[in-house]
Amino acid sequence: MSTIRDLVFGSPLPTAEEVHQRLTKVQALAVFSSDALSSVAYATEEILLVLAVGGSLALATSLPIAAAIATLLAIVATSYYQTIHGYPSGGGAYIVAYDNLGVWFGLSAAAALLIDYVLTVAVSITAGVAAITSAFPALLPFRVGLSLLAIAAVAWANLRGVRESGTLFAIPTYGFVIVMLSLVAVGGVRLLAGTLGPPASMPVPAAQSGTQALTVFLVLRAFASGCTALTGVEAISNGIPAFRKPEARNAGRTLIAMAALLAAMFLGISLLARSLQVVPSEQETVVSQIARQVFGEGPLYLVLQAATALILVLAANTSFADFPRLSAILARAGYLPRQLTNLGDRLVYANGIAALALLASALVILFGGQTHRLIPLYAVGVFLSFTLSQAGMVRHWRREGGRGWRWKAVVNGIGAAATGLVLLVVVATKFVHGAWIVALLIPVFVWLFHEVSRHYANVARQLSLDGLTPRAWTDVASHKRNKVVVPLSGVHRGTLVALRFARSMSADVTAVVVDVEPQVTARVGEKWQQWGHDVPLVVLESPFRSTVGPLLAYLDEVDRREPERGPAVVVLPEFVPARWWHHLLHNQTALLVKMVLTYRRGKTGRARVIIDVPYYLQH
Repeated sequence: MSTIRDLVFGSPLPTAEEVHQRLTKVQALAVFSSDALSSVAYATEEILLVLAVGGSLALATSLPIAAAIATLLAIVATSYYQTIHGYPSGGGAYIVAYDNLGVWFGLSAAAALLIDYVLTVAVSITAGVAAITSAFPALLPFRVGLSLLAIAAVAWANLRGVRESGTLFAIPTYGFVIVMLSLVAVGGVRLLAGTLGPPASMPVPAAQSGTQALTVFLVLRAFASGCTALTGVEAISNGIPAFRKPEARNAGRTLIAMAALLAAMFLGISLLARSLQVVPSEQETVVSQIARQVFGEGPLYLVLQAATALILVLAANTSFADFPRLSAILARAGYLPRQLTNLGDRLVYANGIAALALLASALVILFGGQTHRLIPLYAVGVFLSFTLSQAGMVRHWRREGGRGWRWKAVVNGIGAAATGLVLLVVVATKFVHGAWIVALLIPVFVWLFHEVSRHYANVARQLSLDGLTPRAWTDVASHKRNKVVVPLSGVHRGTLVALRFARSMSADVTAVVVDVEPQVTARVGEKWQQWGHDVPLVVLESPFRSTVGPLLAYLDEVDRREPERGPAVVVLPEFVPARWWHHLLHNQTALLVKMVLTYRRGKTGRARVIIDVPYYLQH
């Protein structure tokens, strides 16, 4: 099993190797920017999907909406550039909001981000599969299965380690950027040359009558849908510790490169979509329609579709990079289970990666693998985290002061105001279409964080040594010997080893067998006369063929006889097979008894000691 694990996930890495697993700017752009860069494949389409119901008059507003989103991108990127340098050790929205706005705002930001990361995986993967089914319609019925397979593949790549995932994802990410910029450049040149335009057969929706309020609502809703282009922008500021030194400077430069590439591709695709009068279709994506007209249906078109599918699938990697890291930070603070802080063999938070894969898979199954059904849930969480992070940075600059702090506070203040306004628009326009789910889940998550924290505080209080004196816990009366009970299912070598150990602990040892099968009980009695020595054997009746019930009743009876001696110690004989699959061939009675005794107090209310004595079998 170890050999197979090393082959699939790679050999374990020592802790000292962690610093060498950090990312260069080239690798980091692929790991942390794939989500944001890939959004150009569906952000324009989401704008057009909303505007299409308003006819050609509404579609004409797609370019101004795209320009407004690009402006918002510039504001958010500038704000996060300052966040990176304000929190060079990692300035995620949770940390910034927690430090500057308080616990509840910090937990709200954390909840919003965790939900958004899960949605990012589901949306990116299903959008990537949609690109595949656009080129190969016969695969459409299998989109859920393909999506689950893609999630498993990305999770596997991340389980192999940060640096390996960066290397794996660099080529597809940069391939997508090159081919998408080529599409924009070639399409723009052909438009200027007059050799490209909408085909004569292109159906253009007729203008629909409606009130001005409806048109404004449509524009706002289209703007909210297009703002999915900004998802993932915060990922770089969350993952600063993953960069090579100097971390903050490298992260800042990577953020600028990502924002520039994203703006160029998004505006270019939106311009081409408007110029070619592309209308969204259930059977084919907007990018696919543009590529068919610009490149034709030759090799370049297939290359673009393959690159789009790959980047959309790999866009989930941004979440796989940040979700486990944020989960570990929350777990260290006591708001999530401690297991999420464990570094795996490859120096990654393997438990967080597995949890994200399972949650995203459940979403894909629940929504049938359809991107358009998931999009309304998207962006609410990310814009809430944007707003809280930027508002927290305003307070951070006011508190820290320093050179130029007022200008820095103004920049982050503009970012907070802009993203807060967008948040209101997103919630208002998408609420009935599914945003209410996220609006409900965020306070639920905050409540769960609070309950987990309260549990850990309660455990720490009960385990605290405050108020105790060392002498009271070391001065134990030596004359008090424990009562020991040894449950048996048969008499064999493992039984004798456990019995010898029990007799070394106390002179008061009793063996117990539950009479589930009379023939087996009779054989135990016969062997006990030879091997039991002076240890008494008690046979417990079991009219309902239960092993655990009669044993628990007997232990309670023993405890009642001499309560001053405390609960009886239970010594469990257990043989361990040589192969893992051999366990499937044996009853796990000892394991069942151990679980029941662990979680059930005796009648005295005091803890019972359970000692497992394993006997290892050979091949």
